[in-house]
Amino acid sequence: MLDNLNWWEIGALLLVALLIFGDRLPAVITDGLRLVRNLRNMARNATGDLSRELGTDIQLEDLHPKAFIRKHLLSEEDEAAIRKPLQGVYDDLRADVGGVHNELKDVANAADLRSNGTRAATATDTPSAPAPRASYDDAT
Repeated sequence: MLDNLNWWEIGALLLVALLIFGDRLPAVITDGLRLVRNLRNMARNATGDLSRELGTDIQLEDLHPKAFIRKHLLSEEDEAAIRKPLQGVYDDLRADVGGVHNELKDVANAADLRSNGTRAATATDTPSAPAPRASYDDAT
Protein backbone atom coordinates (compact mmCIF):
# COMPACT_ATOMS: atom_id res chain seq x y z
CA MET A 1 0.00 0.00 0.00
CA LEU A 2 2.78 2.42 0.88
CA ASP A 3 5.34 0.95 -1.53
CA ASN A 4 5.81 4.17 -3.50
CA LEU A 5 6.57 6.32 -0.43
CA ASN A 6 10.10 6.80 0.82
CA TRP A 7 11.13 7.45 4.44
CA TRP A 8 11.13 11.25 4.04
CA GLU A 9 7.56 11.27 2.73
CA ILE A 10 6.36 9.00 5.53
CA GLY A 11 8.08 11.26 8.09
CA ALA A 12 6.45 14.32 6.52
CA LEU A 13 3.03 12.64 6.68
CA LEU A 14 3.55 11.79 10.35
CA LEU A 15 4.60 15.39 11.08
CA VAL A 16 1.52 16.76 9.30
CA ALA A 17 -0.69 14.29 11.21
CA LEU A 18 0.91 15.41 14.47
CA LEU A 19 0.29 19.06 13.60
CA ILE A 20 -3.34 18.42 12.63
CA PHE A 21 -4.36 16.08 15.44
CA GLY A 22 -1.91 17.16 18.16
CA ASP A 23 -2.43 15.33 21.45
CA ARG A 24 -5.32 13.32 19.99
CA LEU A 25 -3.06 11.47 17.50
CA PRO A 26 -2.80 8.20 19.54
CA ALA A 27 -6.60 8.12 19.92
CA VAL A 28 -7.07 8.73 16.18
CA ILE A 29 -4.63 5.91 15.34
CA THR A 30 -6.42 3.58 17.75
CA ASP A 31 -9.81 4.44 16.24
CA GLY A 32 -8.46 3.87 12.71
CA LEU A 33 -7.05 0.47 13.64
CA ARG A 34 -10.33 -0.50 15.32
CA LEU A 35 -12.20 0.50 12.13
CA VAL A 36 -9.92 -1.67 9.99
CA ARG A 37 -10.35 -4.63 12.39
CA ASN A 38 -14.14 -4.24 12.31
CA LEU A 39 -14.17 -4.12 8.50
CA ARG A 40 -12.08 -7.30 8.32
CA ASN A 41 -14.40 -9.06 10.76
CA MET A 42 -17.45 -7.96 8.76
CA ALA A 43 -15.91 -9.31 5.54
CA ARG A 44 -14.95 -12.57 7.25
CA ASN A 45 -18.49 -12.97 8.64
CA ALA A 46 -20.04 -12.21 5.25
CA THR A 47 -17.92 -14.83 3.50
CA GLY A 48 -18.72 -17.33 6.27
CA ASP A 49 -22.45 -16.71 5.87
CA LEU A 50 -22.15 -17.02 2.10
CA SER A 51 -20.22 -20.27 2.44
CA ARG A 52 -22.88 -21.72 4.73
CA GLU A 53 -25.71 -20.64 2.40
CA LEU A 54 -24.10 -22.00 -0.77
CA GLY A 55 -22.60 -25.08 0.83
CA THR A 56 -19.11 -24.47 -0.55
CA ASP A 57 -15.92 -23.02 0.84
CA ILE A 58 -15.71 -19.39 -0.34
CA GLN A 59 -12.77 -17.12 0.38
CA LEU A 60 -12.78 -13.33 0.17
CA GLU A 61 -10.85 -13.50 -3.14
CA ASP A 62 -13.60 -15.69 -4.60
CA LEU A 63 -16.17 -12.90 -4.43
CA HIS A 64 -14.84 -11.39 -7.67
CA PRO A 65 -17.38 -12.45 -10.34
CA LYS A 66 -14.83 -13.99 -12.72
CA ALA A 67 -13.15 -15.98 -9.96
CA PHE A 68 -16.52 -17.09 -8.57
CA ILE A 69 -17.72 -18.39 -11.95
CA ARG A 70 -14.40 -20.05 -12.71
CA LYS A 71 -14.19 -21.81 -9.35
CA HIS A 72 -17.78 -22.71 -8.53
CA LEU A 73 -19.80 -22.89 -11.75
CA LEU A 74 -17.44 -24.15 -14.46
CA SER A 75 -15.91 -27.58 -14.51
CA GLU A 76 -12.37 -28.05 -15.81
CA GLU A 77 -13.76 -29.40 -19.10
CA ASP A 78 -15.99 -26.34 -19.54
CA GLU A 79 -13.09 -23.98 -18.90
CA ALA A 80 -10.89 -25.92 -21.35
CA ALA A 81 -13.66 -25.74 -23.99
CA ILE A 82 -13.90 -21.97 -23.53
CA ARG A 83 -10.12 -21.52 -23.79
CA LYS A 84 -9.59 -23.89 -26.75
CA PRO A 85 -10.55 -21.53 -29.61
CA LEU A 86 -8.27 -18.81 -28.34
CA GLN A 87 -5.30 -21.03 -27.45
CA GLY A 88 -4.15 -21.39 -31.08
CA VAL A 89 -4.34 -17.64 -31.64
CA TYR A 90 -2.40 -17.08 -28.42
CA ASP A 91 0.31 -19.57 -29.43
CA ASP A 92 0.69 -17.96 -32.88
CA LEU A 93 0.86 -14.49 -31.38
CA ARG A 94 3.44 -15.60 -28.84
CA ALA A 95 5.59 -17.15 -31.59
CA ASP A 96 5.36 -13.97 -33.69
CA VAL A 97 6.28 -11.76 -30.74
CA GLY A 98 9.20 -14.06 -29.94
CA GLY A 99 10.40 -13.79 -33.55
CA VAL A 100 10.14 -9.99 -33.48
CA HIS A 101 12.00 -9.92 -30.16
CA ASN A 102 14.83 -12.03 -31.59
CA GLU A 103 15.03 -9.85 -34.70
CA LEU A 104 15.20 -6.71 -32.58
CA LYS A 105 17.99 -8.23 -30.51
CA ASP A 106 19.89 -9.05 -33.72
CA VAL A 107 19.46 -5.48 -35.00
CA ALA A 108 20.56 -4.06 -31.64
CA ASN A 109 23.64 -6.27 -31.63
CA ALA A 110 24.49 -5.26 -35.20
CA ALA A 111 24.09 -1.57 -34.35
CA ASP A 112 26.12 -1.75 -31.15
CA LEU A 113 29.55 -0.29 -31.81
CA ARG A 114 31.05 -1.78 -28.66
CA SER A 115 30.23 -5.37 -29.53
CA ASN A 116 31.75 -5.54 -33.02
CA GLY A 117 34.23 -2.61 -33.00
CA THR A 118 33.18 -1.38 -36.46
CA ARG A 119 30.62 1.02 -37.79
CA ALA A 120 27.00 -0.02 -37.71
CA ALA A 121 25.44 -1.43 -40.87
CA THR A 122 24.14 1.21 -43.25
CA ALA A 123 20.95 1.26 -45.24
CA THR A 124 22.84 0.19 -48.39
CA ASP A 125 23.72 -3.19 -46.87
CA THR A 126 21.40 -5.98 -47.91
CA PRO A 127 19.55 -7.46 -44.94
CA SER A 128 19.20 -11.20 -44.68
CA ALA A 129 15.85 -12.58 -45.75
CA PRO A 130 13.56 -13.58 -42.89
CA ALA A 131 12.58 -17.21 -42.58
CA PRO A 132 9.20 -18.02 -44.16
CA ARG A 133 6.39 -18.38 -41.64
CA ALA A 134 3.47 -20.73 -41.81
CA SER A 135 0.22 -18.93 -42.48
CA TYR A 136 -3.25 -19.72 -41.21
CA ASP A 137 -4.23 -21.04 -44.67
CA ASP A 138 -1.35 -23.55 -44.64
CA ALA A 139 -2.47 -24.91 -41.26
CA THR A 140 -6.07 -25.48 -42.32
